[in-house]
Amino acid sequence: MARHDHHAHGGTALKEAAREQLTEQGEQWTGMREAVFDALAGFDRPASAYDIAEAVSKVQGRRVAANSVYRILDLFVGSNLARRVESANAYVANNHPGCLHDCIFLICDSCGQAKHIDNDSIAKDVRQAAEKSGFAPKRPVIEVRGTCEDCA
Repeated sequence: MARHDHHAHGGTALKEAAREQLTEQGEQWTGMREAVFDALAGFDRPASAYDIAEAVSKVQGRRVAANSVYRILDLFVGSNLARRVESANAYVANNHPGCLHDCIFLICDSCGQAKHIDNDSIAKDVRQAAEKSGFAPKRPVIEVRGTCEDCA
């Protein structure tokens, strides 16, 4: 992946960028998908499907099943609208959905925050090491657990 500058979106611009990315891939931006994305983007730390289902349920005034949310989150991850924090079985909104990077998460064991950074050279090294072992990598997952600056 070539080095480039990308624009991180927030608020309404983030939702618009996500909608645009999803529809460019031939998917529909439905009311439920929008509600799940709004809930996901509203969390300040990685959120589980159950957290998101609860948030959407409160907004809609009806119970939303976590199974439905999982399907939408799978679509979002596949469409680069969200990232999955594997070790926490949780998700974060991708604030630059138009850019495709292998993501590196820095996860605080104290407060639960997950900061995502892009470092294409590290990701490239991981991919090359996998390929040298005869493995065809799809999506490297790099997570570093520790203590964030605020909790240190």
